[in-house]
Amino acid sequence: MSNLPDDPEGAEERERMLRSMLEGFFGDRTDEVLAQMRAQGIDPAALAGMPGAGTPDPATMQHVLAQVQRLLSASGDGPVNTDVAHDIARQVAVAEGDPSLTGGQAKAATDALGVAELWLDAVTDLPPAGGPAHAWSRSEWVEATLPAWNRLVAPVATSVADALATVLRDQLPEDLGDGEALGMPGLPGLPAGALGGGMLDPAQMMRRLGSAVFGMQIGQAAGTLSREVFGATDVGVPLLTEPATVLLPSNVAAFADGLDAPLEEVRHFLALREAAHARLFTHVPWLAAHLHGLVEQYARGITIDLDVLEQQVRDIDPSDPEALRGALTGGVFGLQHTPEQEATLLRLETALALVEGWVTEVAATAALPHLPHTYPLREMIRRRRAAGGPAEHTFATLVGLELRPRRSRDATALFAHVLAEGGPQARDAVWDHPDLLPGTADLDDPAGYFTRRQEQADEQSDVDAALAQILDAADRSGTDTSEGTENGDSPSS
Repeated sequence: MSNLPDDPEGAEERERMLRSMLEGFFGDRTDEVLAQMRAQGIDPAALAGMPGAGTPDPATMQHVLAQVQRLLSASGDGPVNTDVAHDIARQVAVAEGDPSLTGGQAKAATDALGVAELWLDAVTDLPPAGGPAHAWSRSEWVEATLPAWNRLVAPVATSVADALATVLRDQLPEDLGDGEALGMPGLPGLPAGALGGGMLDPAQMMRRLGSAVFGMQIGQAAGTLSREVFGATDVGVPLLTEPATVLLPSNVAAFADGLDAPLEEVRHFLALREAAHARLFTHVPWLAAHLHGLVEQYARGITIDLDVLEQQVRDIDPSDPEALRGALTGGVFGLQHTPEQEATLLRLETALALVEGWVTEVAATAALPHLPHTYPLREMIRRRRAAGGPAEHTFATLVGLELRPRRSRDATALFAHVLAEGGPQARDAVWDHPDLLPGTADLDDPAGYFTRRQEQADEQSDVDAALAQILDAADRSGTDTSEGTENGDSPSS
């Protein structure tokens, strides 16, 4: 509760001022920010009762300081404020409703996942993932997957926060930090030590603000995704730490609404895709680390053009959050793509396409004998994945890449060709080792896949033969030297 006097008109004016300030940070997500504050016990009217709207009494000042400290200090030392991300994700997840699942909904989902395993057993040698089958609400999906999103965005969040702190340090007055009161951005006049621990380093303040903003962005993306996904594997990157298969009955039903296929058929088709993903991520032991490693390698390679960033903040007051908006949200960091990053991005896009292509081919093969609408459903999912959604675009803004399989159609054609020419064993053998993964040439020309693999095998055989000759010659030379020594001959010097 606010300690401000009961002044409805004044409270309304303070609310407008606060909204204006927050719009500088968060744009069209301002309503969600205000909801986040209220969820944390922060009274927006009290928070807005700062200089410019009348000076609050000392009790109100202490109340506001405590609220500010709570908002910025919780998990604020990391690159992403995970508390903010969690709260926003939960709020966004339930914004359009997230009723508890009925027993019938949960049973239908888990039964479909069980049937999917039986159908997949007939078309692939990769065994079931072995984990439990879950029917989750959107909130449960957020709780289970949010840690993975925080890890994925952490490298770029660190880079951006450090760069922003470096630039703003040069923009701050020289006498800041020598004992003078340090104003908090957006809340001028806060006394030194108001957030605890004495003077707050300006660079640390920028990092905390960046951490809070990235937490908001990740929460927004994860919460929106929870309303779009059908399971735990839709984005093509493993999000769970333990093997499991998941369906979100509410999202499955919303997707099926309006389609020609009945809900039960749609549910079985999506269960097949979820179970196929889970098998791949579980029984190809290097795949999850490979995908996460490529994402992190790309993100850590991001360089921020300090000249571009400095130009953005050169003429602004660091205590003005509206002026800092460009420096705290995506799209203005001057992200530079190095040649190494371009190569990593190509490898990541190819790997994501291969995962999607394998799952699409295997799930369709398993579904055909049972589901009449297999081909229309497959095409519907392909188009949906290719177009992406608001959450994927938000993530693309945050880390500079899109987790979309751009060449999924080509990858599906490749796996269909491998299946036709070599059978299920050859199709699944593609995942035996990361060095054996098909590349862009294979996606460009699926028909030439086996020819190229044979050429590679022949080349490797030639290398192995040459290496064997070298080792054999070395062994013979060592034997001759040893025999000469045993006969009393001195080795030549």
